[in-house]
Amino acid sequence: MPAVFGVVSEIHGGLGVWESYLSRVLGDGDGDGDGDGDGDGYGYGYEYEYGRQSINKKLGEGTYANVYLGHLRSDPSKFVAIKKIKVQKEYTEGMAPDAIRELKHLQELSHPNIISLLSVFSSKDQNLNLVLEFLPLGDLEMLIKDTEGVRYGAADIKAWMGMMTRAVWFCHENFVLHRDIKPNNLLIAADGEVKLGDFGLARSFSDPYRIMTSNVITRWYRPPELLFGAKHYSGAVDIWSIGLVFAELVIRLPYLAGDTEVGQVNLICQAIGTPTEENWPGVSKLPEYTVPDPPNPVRGRDHYLQTFGTAGHEGVDLLMKMLILDPRKRITGKEALEHKWWAAEPKPTRKEDLPRKRDEEKTAETLKRRPGVVDDERGVKVARKLDFAGMK
Repeated sequence: MPAVFGVVSEIHGGLGVWESYLSRVLGDGDGDGDGDGDGDGYGYGYEYEYGRQSINKKLGEGTYANVYLGHLRSDPSKFVAIKKIKVQKEYTEGMAPDAIRELKHLQELSHPNIISLLSVFSSKDQNLNLVLEFLPLGDLEMLIKDTEGVRYGAADIKAWMGMMTRAVWFCHENFVLHRDIKPNNLLIAADGEVKLGDFGLARSFSDPYRIMTSNVITRWYRPPELLFGAKHYSGAVDIWSIGLVFAELVIRLPYLAGDTEVGQVNLICQAIGTPTEENWPGVSKLPEYTVPDPPNPVRGRDHYLQTFGTAGHEGVDLLMKMLILDPRKRITGKEALEHKWWAAEPKPTRKEDLPRKRDEEKTAETLKRRPGVVDDERGVKVARKLDFAGMK
């Protein structure tokens, strides 16, 4: 991983709280924190500055991080996003644990459908700077919501789903749970490639006995096992989230937009079926298991075809397998990629032909967020167009 150099009045090099940390995590040979091994505290390779607004500029500012547009010194046409993480003195390392996790997992995971961490450098103002690939086309949430300006069809959905599923499969193959898959964490590169971002809630899961928190994944995309307080879980939690992004791509509305955790469980029971010992052995033993009475039967194919028929029969079959209540029976990432839907017509749209719109501001808004923050409040005022209560 090359190091970087920020050319900004208050950012000069690597004399800050991060030298020992970067040396430990990134393997900086000289311990000065810039990654280049020469001991001077200065990296190399990229620059960004306030003075050249047409090329390099501040894209966004937040309480957690500022985001700048930068470029490769040797080739000014190659842009990068530089995420300047602010020192947070309340933490021992000076940085929130979720930001440390983001750095760790992005360093370890290299895949065409995962946002690339190009480099890291520390600065004299004691801030840490992540150099990420620049993804100028916003995210899937932006495309889904723009019903007037962006039109897309089944072939486009299949292309996006393929990219997303490959990213999650790769994470799971490397024993990493993402734990926050949702449309605004699926960023879009200049060539149309979808990239999974925000690894602030990610966790390694190589130890099956490790206790993990259930308070992860934004509520609308949270699977029932987490809503019921499970402390041991698998990659099935990410598959459920993918299924709900799939559903949202088709109907262009969040499919299960509960206002509270209880409301989310109720929506799952109404739209998918009530988790019971019959369809999910052992579920009643989960610490927070509570479901409305009387129970609803598990929905069949005809129910899904009524709402998601534009995905085709094979697409509906894949969706149903992603939304199986019992996580042990839910389809895996590998199995999902082997599903017959991918071979069925229409074929996936080529990435360069996918619908798009340029949105640097949206990209900056996504990057400057503190990673790992579960956003559960945005659904309170969403207009609901799906009347689950009326389903029989």
